[in-house]
Amino acid sequence: MDRVDSSTEEEITVPLLLSVDEIIEQSIGRLNFTQILQIILVSLPSFFDSQQTFISVFAHAQPTWHCTGSNTSCASNSNLCDLSKTEWAWDSGNVYTSIISEWNLQCLGSIIAGMPGTAFFIGCFLGGLLLATLGDSSLGRKNLLCISSLVMSVAALASAFSPNVWVYSVFRFLCGIGRAPVAICALVLLTERVSKRWRAQAAMAGFVTFSLGILGLTGIAFLTRDFSWRTLYLWTSVPGIISSVLCYLFLYESPRWLLMQGREKDAMAVLRGLGSDTIISPSLLNAKTEQKLPKTNPFISLKILLSRRWAVKRLIASMLLAFGIGLIFFGMFLGVGNLGFDIYLTSVFNAILTLFSYLLTFLWWIQHCNRRSSLLGFCTISGATCLIFSVMGTSHKGILISLEIVSLFCASMANNLVLMYMVELFPTCVRNSGSSLVRQAMILGSVFDPMLVMLGTKNIIYSYGTFGLVMLLCGFLVLWLSETRGKVLCDTMEEQELVDQDTKLLF
Repeated sequence: MDRVDSSTEEEITVPLLLSVDEIIEQSIGRLNFTQILQIILVSLPSFFDSQQTFISVFAHAQPTWHCTGSNTSCASNSNLCDLSKTEWAWDSGNVYTSIISEWNLQCLGSIIAGMPGTAFFIGCFLGGLLLATLGDSSLGRKNLLCISSLVMSVAALASAFSPNVWVYSVFRFLCGIGRAPVAICALVLLTERVSKRWRAQAAMAGFVTFSLGILGLTGIAFLTRDFSWRTLYLWTSVPGIISSVLCYLFLYESPRWLLMQGREKDAMAVLRGLGSDTIISPSLLNAKTEQKLPKTNPFISLKILLSRRWAVKRLIASMLLAFGIGLIFFGMFLGVGNLGFDIYLTSVFNAILTLFSYLLTFLWWIQHCNRRSSLLGFCTISGATCLIFSVMGTSHKGILISLEIVSLFCASMANNLVLMYMVELFPTCVRNSGSSLVRQAMILGSVFDPMLVMLGTKNIIYSYGTFGLVMLLCGFLVLWLSETRGKVLCDTMEEQELVDQDTKLLF
């Protein structure tokens, strides 16, 4: 046994060799005020992430219109594309509250009208593939989070000055590239800087702020409903830029990642900054738990991940599962206009519903329920109810809204669980890469949502029917994955293999 002496830290006796997890647990096992402030700071980008993700609900909405003159061929239920421009006008007059009215996209088909939304999600997908591994290698969690958030907000600000739909789609694509790593970086950073006891509660903060961002977006959209859609972008992008700068100035890096990179002094500084009274010296780190990634190759973590057969199988099953969940989760939010209800009230209600699902997930469900069985149940219920009300149509309003509530709630629970599940499935050395790839599969599912939503304006079975069917099929893939409830976070591939072999869960 060795004794660690320091004038600023408590004198303690520790074992000669410790894992990274043991060092973190013993150094910052208690949650203090500084850690709470850091949790809030890490969660800020998620607030603006949700706003840029769902801003199209309002900026791309079909504006209301009215007939002009006394032409009897024009009626409120007429198809605009069958009428002459002199027979009708937008209710907003010369104020373009949507890109649909400003650029006359109402009759150009689902591909052109849905192009900006699709471009955004394609950017999210490609951005995740290109940037995901940087969080494990050269940039680290903090820098990638701040840079991504800044790029997302700057591109959103530029979107407000777009002269046409083509330039606008380019800026939405760049915005998607920027926001791609935000959610997973925030989740990984939140879970890696607290002890196992507080992991679920810390992760919940990012999800809660995501819901609050949707509520904030809906409030801003309602207050600016009589103004140009460009105003909505200004009010959501400028605060996002300020938030990115604050995060860069005051946010701490993950001590786990610093230790895995061999930056012991920086890790000690972070632990002190987090207000730890007892700091275990990294010199006691078990050499077998170190897996330093060469800084010359930013994609080395991806190479390590794909070098193990069990990891590849785990990754494929996780990505297909996430694809189905992403398709229905984002699609149900973006498709609220197809249900025939007020988009402001429906968006608020959906945000509150998901907020409740976040609280339920992280305050109770994560601690008491298995990941696999819960995901299977929620995916099955969400997919089945979505299929049912898509076949019924919009004629039965009461039944429709009831089934939509059930389907969205279960999709939200599945979305919450799968993101937390992915953090637990992969070790520290590849956690950001593995989790990000799974997240990108979720985003890939959402790439098809804008076009499906536009098709759903004719018949909701084209949108919600597709959501439900894919969710049902992909949900059963969770049976291929290992149960992770109550297990420690592993740090290296070797350690993960040993843990899985001990529990007979390795593929």
